[in-house]
Amino acid sequence: MDKKKRKGQINEIMELVRITDVRKRLIKNLSKGYKQRVGLAQALIGNPEVLILDEPTVGLDPKQIIEIRRLIKALGKEHTIILSSHILPEVSAICERVIIINKGEIAAIDTPENLSKGFDNSSKFSIRIAGPKNSVLNLLKGVYGVKSVDVNERKEQDVNDYIVDSTTEVDVRRPIFYELAKYGYPILELKSLSMSLEDIFLQLTTEEKEVG
Repeated sequence: MDKKKRKGQINEIMELVRITDVRKRLIKNLSKGYKQRVGLAQALIGNPEVLILDEPTVGLDPKQIIEIRRLIKALGKEHTIILSSHILPEVSAICERVIIINKGEIAAIDTPENLSKGFDNSSKFSIRIAGPKNSVLNLLKGVYGVKSVDVNERKEQDVNDYIVDSTTEVDVRRPIFYELAKYGYPILELKSLSMSLEDIFLQLTTEEKEVG
């Protein structure tokens, strides 16, 4: 590559990772976030097909973490990115496919969504209900298919969040709705709670330890 093309590519990369405004500063004087961006810029020179990133957000503040994650996702449209990280929420937020390695061997490989479906044998959701806590708890626990109910109390009077764990063989949402309607306890919010990547990782590594 001649000098003109190389300079053009470097300018494009600096624009991409947003470091043009610090191009004349010494790297040692840059913030941790900018240093990470410079590292990504160096890796992009030559337009490689694959980028390997090891713990790219370690030591960054929350704002910098969000910016670097956005940048990595943007780079993923043009490059294959292999991300090595122990920060599992970050893996869930960035990666389209996950490989869990335990003691040097692959324990699982799939999309985060499929991993959650494959390891979660229950259906868990959070439901915000307006009504007396004890009455609502007893009502929810009495619905067929509900395995357990936990409550997260809120500051609002008689409004609480209930974490309902139910069997996957029965959809308990309709019977819960009908039972609550009988007593005039309105549902203010309902959202599904899928199994987290941390839960899956712990389940895999714990199982392997028990087997060993």
